[in-house]
Amino acid sequence: MRNRPDFDTNPRSYDANVSQPQPDQQGEERPSTYPYELESTHEPYEPSEWGPVTPEPRFRILRKLTAPFVALGVLIWKLKFAVGAVLKFKVFTTAASMLVSIAAYAWIWGWRFAVGFVLLILVHELGHYVEARRQGLDVGAPVFIPFLGAAILLKENPLDAWREAEVAIAGPILGTLGAVAVWIAGEQLDSDLLRALAFTGFFLNLFNLLPVVPLDGGRIVSAIHPVLWLVGFLALLGLVFVAPNPILIVILLFVGLELWRRWQERGAPGAESYYQVKRWQRVAAAVGYFGLAAFLVLAMSATHLERTF
Repeated sequence: MRNRPDFDTNPRSYDANVSQPQPDQQGEERPSTYPYELESTHEPYEPSEWGPVTPEPRFRILRKLTAPFVALGVLIWKLKFAVGAVLKFKVFTTAASMLVSIAAYAWIWGWRFAVGFVLLILVHELGHYVEARRQGLDVGAPVFIPFLGAAILLKENPLDAWREAEVAIAGPILGTLGAVAVWIAGEQLDSDLLRALAFTGFFLNLFNLLPVVPLDGGRIVSAIHPVLWLVGFLALLGLVFVAPNPILIVILLFVGLELWRRWQERGAPGAESYYQVKRWQRVAAAVGYFGLAAFLVLAMSATHLERTF
């Protein structure tokens, strides 16, 4: 005799099974609900012991909480070379200061002019940077100061006044070439915006040629004759009285302090040899300085636009 299967294996149709009457305990027949009622052959699960739920160990919880931070640390460690390169060349500092300057100038002139103006300043400062690196000097990346332009930090001084003049004049030369490129683009595209930017670039480089320290002109004329510093200081002082401006006053204060420092250091060891420049170097510095200044004056005249507002 075979064991009874868990469910009816007779190959009858599903509807026949459902309609087939089944007797109940009182002997009455009732419709079958097969296959919904199946005889279970499994005992219900009951745990061997009842008790409170055991909490998860603390070290596992801490491991889950610290996992994201560990993953972030591993990622930073893998990118340490890239981060080191950014910090070494200080690209982030230069870019951040540029964005701050653009925002400051955009508040006055609009963002398009502000972007072009800051880029022209960058080209000017790159001239200083490239020449300083050519001389083997330790120099920092350009840092922008809103409404005061930008500057590079020389961590060591040039060998003499002639080398200092080379670093100083490299900025206005490259800055002037950048302004000329903008001027040409403005003429080709018939853009007053680019012409105005070119004019501003020429003016910026001409202003930097004022023979006062710490401006570029003061460092250049140190290879010609330091007495030109006094001439430049008196000219700047007169300009402040004729056209008072907070920025000019700040520059005048810096110029006065730098002149006083250099005057105090005139008798220091090595100061006299620092300003000993060969005759051909004096002539070259003078020709480059006055020739560049004359070109900038003419370029400003050619790119000047009448205000229509």
